Amino acid sequence: MFNLEHKEYLLLICILPLLLGLYLLYHYRRKKDIKKVGNPELIALLMPDYSKFRNNLKFILLLLAVFLIIIAVAGPRFGSKLSEVKHEGIDILIALDVSNSMLAEDIKPNRLERAKQELSRLLDRLENDRIGLIVFAGEAYTQIPITNDYLSAKMFLSGINTEMVSRQGTAIGSAIELALRSFNPQSQAGKAIVIISDGENHEGGVIEACKKAAGKGVKIFTIGMGMSQGVRIPANSGPYDRDFRRDKDGNFVVTKLNEQMLMEIASAGNGKYYRASMPDMGLNNMLALLNKLNKVETESKVYSEFEEQFPGLIWLTVGLLLLEFVILERKNQWLKNIHWFEKWK
Repeated sequence: MFNLEHKEYLLLICILPLLLGLYLLYHYRRKKDIKKVGNPELIALLMPDYSKFRNNLKFILLLLAVFLIIIAVAGPRFGSKLSEVKHEGIDILIALDVSNSMLAEDIKPNRLERAKQELSRLLDRLENDRIGLIVFAGEAYTQIPITNDYLSAKMFLSGINTEMVSRQGTAIGSAIELALRSFNPQSQAGKAIVIISDGENHEGGVIEACKKAAGKGVKIFTIGMGMSQGVRIPANSGPYDRDFRRDKDGNFVVTKLNEQMLMEIASAGNGKYYRASMPDMGLNNMLALLNKLNKVETESKVYSEFEEQFPGLIWLTVGLLLLEFVILERKNQWLKNIHWFEKWK
């Protein structure tokens, strides 16, 4: 498997077209200057040792050398084999509320964006645990199946928005049921569900779903997004002509944190409730409790034993530069009897 350790250096390849443009501009101006002096064909007779091919070849070699140097600093390497890596961890399913009330700005920038920011930081702190993501409003959907691929999880997390679920509401019970079905029933690893929501407009059957989870040894943690005071829900995100959502009678829709419900969910699920106003939304404290759950060994396949290709590219670059040095623009006393490029004159 081919891999570049520092892909950002590939942007330097933009230098190559610039160098080519400067080279062509140089020859264009040189040709104009020669025409000012006299007839180009007559002037060419006065320079029998000059070779246009040699000049072009020298430039191509320099261009290739620059290209190889850029690839070399980008850190090319090959994975020599696919190996199995063993980890000890637990299974965590995040259930994220994406209802319209999560657009309220009582937590900056808004409830949903703040939750996504802290979840991204949580993924940076995880090492061997497996994680999945469920989004819910009036219905619940699996966004990311349980995985230890944190990079893909962060990519999917960044794209989450309130338009992903068309039916409005807060179906926490459905999210818990879906999470329970997502866990591997054969795994002995500790399992936890983390619900991030404002708890508002919840549907029935939540406590029953929590007790079902607790009966299977799954702990439920809740994080309350928002403030207890009611706030309006923005209808647009622009800085000007700001409007807010209204009900069918034209009154502003007000949303506030249903803290009592989220506490009851955490209590029924043998977990703990945290409020988003805490530093890092309480995720550090929650991680400390999650680390006490039973960890089991799992295996994942990764490419290992990467072999660096940097030295080979550098030696090839040195070879091209030496060749460019040997090829002179004009013949000299050492090389005038050597006709390597005679047929290209």
